[in-house]
Amino acid sequence: MPEALAATRLGVLGWPVAHSRSPQMQNAALASLGLDDWRYQALPVPPELFPQTVRGLRGAGFRGANVTIPHKEAALALADLASERARAIGAANTLSFSADGAIHADNTDAPGFLAALPEIPRPGSRALVLGAGGSARAVVWALVAAGVQVAVWNRTRPRAERLAEELGARVTDDAAEADLLVNCTAVGLASSGGELKDLPVSAEYLSTYATVVDLVYRSTPTLVLAAAARAGCTTVDGAEILVQQGALSLEAWTGLQAPIEVMRAAVRDA
Repeated sequence: MPEALAATRLGVLGWPVAHSRSPQMQNAALASLGLDDWRYQALPVPPELFPQTVRGLRGAGFRGANVTIPHKEAALALADLASERARAIGAANTLSFSADGAIHADNTDAPGFLAALPEIPRPGSRALVLGAGGSARAVVWALVAAGVQVAVWNRTRPRAERLAEELGARVTDDAAEADLLVNCTAVGLASSGGELKDLPVSAEYLSTYATVVDLVYRSTPTLVLAAAARAGCTTVDGAEILVQQGALSLEAWTGLQAPIEVMRAAVRDA
């Protein structure tokens, strides 16, 4: 039996984090695997308390934690060890705590994003990524590694320029032509409308993208995805990406194969 079967705690660090479906998803997966003495919880942590909170998790009985907005780059900076993928991306969404107190960082956002797509993008195809935070870095890295030509838009151009230079993309100030559109901004996280006005794409222009992905997940489609569906685009919401990246994190912590269908159902029903 793997060492990870000792009673332990897991969680998701974010600010805010109350909207996260990770606790429902991961607790359903743990129960399905027979890990009845494991618990996964939401950990709301403001940025100024993030370093000290993470350093104290192992002592509080935590084996690992996921990391979401706005802590992904800070998570990598805190790590004692990091996967090559996390270092290349410059952000981490998965932390593991060893018995000796070392913090290991990985990024399952990148492979989780690719696994959620209807098909792997063709080399030479084009993508427009909206945003330049930790999630955007994972998406851009994954697409560039797949041979995709990536344009990055961000509300503050200097951050987009830094991301593009480090990861091999280019910066755009408008809705660049592309086969794939990926929204990595927090626009759409709230339940109210008004999302499209904060992005460089209009509802009419969405029809030019074959596939539209929104990393935000809600009980109802975001305005971006709703408009994209009306325009005839193939759409992927953040719930499927959540499932795929969460499965990889769970496997790293437990050494067991993640029950994907159980996790998918838990996210849908949350």
